[in-house]
Amino acid sequence: MSIACRLITFHVYHFFLNTGGKKIMDVIGSIRMPKVVHYGEGSIEKLRLEVNQLGKRALIVSDNPMNELGYINKLQTLLTECNVDSSVYLGIDSETKDTHVEEAFTTFQKDECDFIIALGGGSCIDAAKAAAVRVNNQEDFMDYVNGATIQHEPVPVVAIPTTAGTGSEVTDAFVVTNTSLDIKMMIKQPVITPHVAIVDPSLTVSVPRSLTVATGIDALSHGVEAFLSRRAHVFTDDIALISIKSIMKNIRDVYTNGDNLKARANMALASMQAGIAFSNSSVALVHGMSRPIGALFNIPHGISNAMLLAPVLEFSLPDCQEQLAQIGRHIDERLGDKSDEVAAKEFISLIKQLCADLEIPSLEEWGVDREKFIASLDKMATDALASGSPSNNPRTPLKEEIIKLYEICFTYQYTTS
Repeated sequence: MSIACRLITFHVYHFFLNTGGKKIMDVIGSIRMPKVVHYGEGSIEKLRLEVNQLGKRALIVSDNPMNELGYINKLQTLLTECNVDSSVYLGIDSETKDTHVEEAFTTFQKDECDFIIALGGGSCIDAAKAAAVRVNNQEDFMDYVNGATIQHEPVPVVAIPTTAGTGSEVTDAFVVTNTSLDIKMMIKQPVITPHVAIVDPSLTVSVPRSLTVATGIDALSHGVEAFLSRRAHVFTDDIALISIKSIMKNIRDVYTNGDNLKARANMALASMQAGIAFSNSSVALVHGMSRPIGALFNIPHGISNAMLLAPVLEFSLPDCQEQLAQIGRHIDERLGDKSDEVAAKEFISLIKQLCADLEIPSLEEWGVDREKFIASLDKMATDALASGSPSNNPRTPLKEEIIKLYEICFTYQYTTS
């Protein structure tokens, strides 16, 4: 199945902007997505419909596991059948670094490529999006973090995710670690949105259990934060709720049985929906606090989100009880006649039970050194606030409150006793 879309702007009189728990009506909304989205089992074959419009030579940005699984060879075969040549960059690892971006850019220039195909998880797709910006723009990425506008259209990117989690294939943002400053740079501008997204759940079957959990919880965090964000509106609310319910229903199945293609397909679609939701709304405090943890302690992004999710929801509860209750009622019809207070707390309990079932550890259980963690608290809180994401949270935290939340998360236990 395919969707063709780039920018939808609409006027709606029953349209809401979420502002700290209150809803303001009658605003104008915009939804940005890739120009074309192909999804469903076997949709990788749809690449044939797109590549000839983009150029004669592609740079494939991926990693060694994708090559070992044979996916790179399959992709190159498809391209050859379309009379498109290709170069390959496989230097990506679990976190996108500025060094990866520069290496991919250098390969693109040296081999005179025309467009980029990203194949892999969020780190591969983010690297491809960043390299695409780098090709036609000379500014340092920190300039964009500090508010500079990307002046020239990036080269086209075809994003093909092999995990169900980041949603990067449909978003207008990327996150890259600045290796000299030990910070994760989150850059979000409309031109970053990939040209084409291809979401084929059969490519996710090979994902190991640990990565399935990390990416699945990342997608859940996207949906929840998109719904709670101060920048949410009716379109993002609707697709966020759909994604949350589907993830809560399917993630245990893909965790216990990775060959369950139906559950994998549901997770891939829900991840994409959550990506559309947060790209057009925003993420909030969980992601703002998660990035510094990943930059300093090399914890996978989805796992660090999971470590933070329930404590941040408990912190935010006083200012978003109604929204949390809405989510709870949407995923569990038994909460339909319960009060907002009961339904909201029950939703948080469902999150905690899910994380317990998926064996999410605390930071301490992960092996983070306590002394280093304590010494890093001030920097992490500063970097979290500087990212801008905490300001989208229903309850906007002070720096001291973020430090306290980090301390809570260090030993937080996902139990529901």
